[in-house]
Amino acid sequence: MYKIKFLNGIMKEFRTLRGADLRGADLRGADLIFADLREADLYKVDLRKADLRKANLREANLRYADLGGADLSGADLRKANLSGADLRKANLRKANLREADLREADLREAYLYKVDLRKANLRYADLREADLREAYLYKVDLRKANLRYADLRKADFSGADLRKANLSGADLREADLEGANLSFCKGVVAFNGSKHFAVYSGGMLQIGCEYHSVMDWIDNYEKLGREDGYDEAQIKRYGSFIEMCFNEYVREFAS
Repeated sequence: MYKIKFLNGIMKEFRTLRGADLRGADLRGADLIFADLREADLYKVDLRKADLRKANLREANLRYADLGGADLSGADLRKANLSGADLRKANLRKANLREADLREADLREAYLYKVDLRKANLRYADLREADLREAYLYKVDLRKANLRYADLRKADFSGADLRKANLSGADLREADLEGANLSFCKGVVAFNGSKHFAVYSGGMLQIGCEYHSVMDWIDNYEKLGREDGYDEAQIKRYGSFIEMCFNEYVREFAS
């Protein structure tokens, strides 16, 4: 039996939390490790600093819920509705958020290491300074999302939609952006050449597995290209892109 206190002061008892109507519940700091909250209605619930490790929240309604500082590591949130939710500084390490709705969610400084966000909807989401290292973001919708200064090292963005997203200052070292739509994306310049995908951001340029400052590329791209098996025509084509990135770098840091 679960005793749940609501924000209006009323206390209710539940035999199971699966599919339960918990709208407006006060669950701050609650111990919900391994809890079965599948299909539960948690609209606007206060879950700040709650312990939801390994909880099952599949298809739960968490619209506008406050999950600030909550521990959701390893939680199952597949197809959950988290639109407008507050997840600032939440721990979502290795959580499963496939096909989840996170439109307009606040994920500033959230810990999303190795999180599974494949085919999730993150349109307009705020991910400033979030840790998304090695995250799975295949075919994720990040249109107009804010990823300024996010840690995106080794994240898989293959097939992702990043149109009009803001990636200014983001760390994209070894990130996979193959097939991603970066149209009108702020802070990133991409080039899909005949040999390797190239992406420039904040003075750093990655071509294939090679990641160097744009200054180093300008000085060494011919040598590096030959070492990586590029022919002269490819070196010239990528060289033009490198020069364009260098000019962008000069404009960025001269202003």
